[in-house]
Amino acid sequence: MNRYFYLILAFMALSLTACVESDTFLDENVEEKPFAQSELLVKFTPEVADMVAELSVKTRGTVTRSGVPTVDEVLDVVGTYNLERLFPVDERTEERTRQSGLHQWYIVRFNGEYDAEQVALRMQQLGEVQKIDFNRTIKRAYTGKAKPLSGRQMEYISLATRAAVSTNDPLLGAQWNLINNGDLFTAGDVVKSVKDADVQVAEAWNRSMGDESVIVAVLDEGIFVEHPDLINSMWVNEDEINRSHQDNDNNGYKGDYYGYNFAKNQGLITWDDIYDSGHGSHVAGVIAAQNNNGVGIGSIAGGNGSRPGVKIMSCQIFSGYTGSSSIAVSRAIKYAADNGAVVLQCSWGYVSGSANEFDWGEPGFATQEEWEAGAPLEKDALDYFTHNAGSPNGPIDGGVAVFASGNEEAPQAGYPGASDDYVSVAATAADFTPAVYTNYGPGTTISAPGGDQDYYYDYIDETHTYGEVGCILSTLPYHVSESGYGYMEGTSMSTPHVSAVVALGISYATELRRHFTEKELRDLLHATATPIDEYMVGKKTYYRYVADMGLVKPMQMELAEYKGQMGAGQANAAAFLAAIEGAGVEMRFPNLYIAEGGSVATSPARYFVGGEELTYTVSIADTSIATCTVNGGKALFSGVKSGATTATIKASNGVEHKFNITVRKGATNNGWL
Repeated sequence: MNRYFYLILAFMALSLTACVESDTFLDENVEEKPFAQSELLVKFTPEVADMVAELSVKTRGTVTRSGVPTVDEVLDVVGTYNLERLFPVDERTEERTRQSGLHQWYIVRFNGEYDAEQVALRMQQLGEVQKIDFNRTIKRAYTGKAKPLSGRQMEYISLATRAAVSTNDPLLGAQWNLINNGDLFTAGDVVKSVKDADVQVAEAWNRSMGDESVIVAVLDEGIFVEHPDLINSMWVNEDEINRSHQDNDNNGYKGDYYGYNFAKNQGLITWDDIYDSGHGSHVAGVIAAQNNNGVGIGSIAGGNGSRPGVKIMSCQIFSGYTGSSSIAVSRAIKYAADNGAVVLQCSWGYVSGSANEFDWGEPGFATQEEWEAGAPLEKDALDYFTHNAGSPNGPIDGGVAVFASGNEEAPQAGYPGASDDYVSVAATAADFTPAVYTNYGPGTTISAPGGDQDYYYDYIDETHTYGEVGCILSTLPYHVSESGYGYMEGTSMSTPHVSAVVALGISYATELRRHFTEKELRDLLHATATPIDEYMVGKKTYYRYVADMGLVKPMQMELAEYKGQMGAGQANAAAFLAAIEGAGVEMRFPNLYIAEGGSVATSPARYFVGGEELTYTVSIADTSIATCTVNGGKALFSGVKSGATTATIKASNGVEHKFNITVRKGATNNGWL
């Protein structure tokens, strides 16, 4: 059996080293299985996939055979009782789904005497099968809860004043990760804070504080959507009805109003299970808690109060003790791309291939080749996101996937983030030094603040205890923290900093009407990072805190081992946005494809700088082929007869864009918009 079949997504970066209370919550009743034993994920050839789909339409339900004798012979032997297309049909995106080959993936369920490994061996021999994957059981490595922020602490922080704070969010003074003046974390002669050891949002905010057209998909626990600092930042599916049990928009997911709960296969997002850690809400707050609302924290891309910031789509893959699966994760990734997200926030990943086996068990994938061979469904889904999110006529063509590097102190990032195609984030403290738990080295592309409780063991005052203020302060559900705020740490916290910086950059590109490919934006992100190698000198001393024992003996890191190993440096929002200003290409009004007798509506303002303040006129060379009316900021193009014609749209400031209109029978009307 191929060894890759046995590598499982066993340890997640989710709050692995979070600032937690002494209690941990481990599910001792859950049977440990690396993957489901009664089902496989099979990618058939296109011909077989189409035959199964046709049978499904004919039977109006469960399909038990493929219609191909060689395949059905194997299915008969293993006792197959169900074949289900893995990704639901959404007519709006079915064409590109088929082009990417995702329609070929099926869940094959069986109830015979054979287990998943045995069935995989049989199916591998069939020419009609292109790839095989297991439905891995995906669990968090640590389920401790965050350290809540008390009312007394909130009052203490709110009274503090900080320079360069440009919003009225009362807790921003404690968010060194956003604005670090170098005046925090001193113990005697030891200074553990460096000015500007943050993500440089204060200067970046002079250019943009986020744009509501930019959507970040958070693959995590469910988000507390009713939190006062988050409710106005949530993405809403306007074609759905909140708490509905119907698929009103026919995208294959019922009631997906704020996103979808892939952990429980329902539209209702949940966050209040007694065993939920609040991690998804904490991540969301770092990215887009509402700025300048006089409440709680500030965030990187949460708008300026009068203008909304980026939107958060909740793609829930964890709930309480409920583990996730390869099916849930891959569906969440595709859902994000199909519903407008351009940034994929993933504070999870496989254990590093270089992790200590004594502490972490069998290491994960060691190379990109191993990961691609061992997790083909995951790779296909991520390829779909990076290639199909965004728009060739918008600020970004494709999507940026951001992953945690991992918390195993390993000299290699974990996959999938370590892949060449994604961003992998290591964690730093408030003085640019590596957090004591972070992975580093090959596969790590960039760093960001993640908190470092053990390093700040000696920073205690009248309201704060062991190391918590060295962690990341963000939003939490009320059952985790009565105040709605608290501390966590980990590469799972550094990751949303980078996701938010990317989203802020896309927001600025939107405002400038500049267009980038996802690779161009990734390259720009890395090129503008703050160099931090100069801080990799000497030893870093820290203490580990053990329940009922307190601080254990001091430990040390040799910082020289991290030199050149923390990616390109620390994410720098100000430099990133400044570089966007002179990069990319000008957005242009798109070519249109219209069905004969059909119509396409678009907003010209999206393609002109300051477009919301302008008016527009459209001239079409051959009005026997297509016509246009402009009303209320919308341009409605109608197809008259098959053919092609040139056209020009002119803004009231004199700027003109030329484009082509093609009218044809059977066009889908989604064209290139």
